[in-house]
Amino acid sequence: MLLPYRDDNPTVLTPFITVALIAANIAVWVVVQGMGSDQRLAQTVCELGLIPGDLLHRLPVGFSFDLGPGMVCQVSGTSSWYTVFTSMFLHGGWLHLLGNMWFLWLFGNNIEDIMGHGRFLAFYLLSGIAAAAAQIFVDPSSAVPMVGASGAISGVMGAYIVLYPRVRVHTMTWLIILFRLTVPAWLMLGYWFVLQILSAGTDPVGGVAVWAHIGGFVAGALLIKLFSNPELQERREQLLKGREWEVLRT
Repeated sequence: MLLPYRDDNPTVLTPFITVALIAANIAVWVVVQGMGSDQRLAQTVCELGLIPGDLLHRLPVGFSFDLGPGMVCQVSGTSSWYTVFTSMFLHGGWLHLLGNMWFLWLFGNNIEDIMGHGRFLAFYLLSGIAAAAAQIFVDPSSAVPMVGASGAISGVMGAYIVLYPRVRVHTMTWLIILFRLTVPAWLMLGYWFVLQILSAGTDPVGGVAVWAHIGGFVAGALLIKLFSNPELQERREQLLKGREWEVLRT
């Protein structure tokens, strides 16, 4: 697995929305989810997570299912549309949260840089909606709650591979010993996307919402041209002329 830790892609704008999204996800984890305490985690995942079968009324009211030790959800029949959004800010554990926030920071700042703040926020939320729709389409009767920002972040990654395919991304991988590799963005993100497709083919409704990842990534790649701001793009190119911009073009 390739784990990115830095890219050679400077920014012009201060990424206020990227930082705000990261802060919001962390705040929800700490304040709403009690930093993963069993009772709070189970309650928030069941009540605010996206449960396709409940949202589409495919499951009988009162139907209950186990999520793990001490975590039981019961279908209320009142699951609302807003869980599509609340689920984007919930996580199932510390590693889930930290991994998502790292990818959001690494790739989100450059996408915000080309869109501007308002457009980036709208793009992020639309990518999350597309990700949820893809997962629901694959298994509309599922009783498994979907939580996490990775669907929306997949949209950011899809946009990144379209805008900056040749930007160098510094990664780490473990092959008996730790290696550091520098690869173009198209290779790193393309490798990740292929892994999602392979996972979907072998375990289409497993414990990871891979179809949400796929749906978000495709949506981001398709929406980027609509949401990119030509004025910001031109300004970025002018300000980054010279050595740093030449790095981006390699």
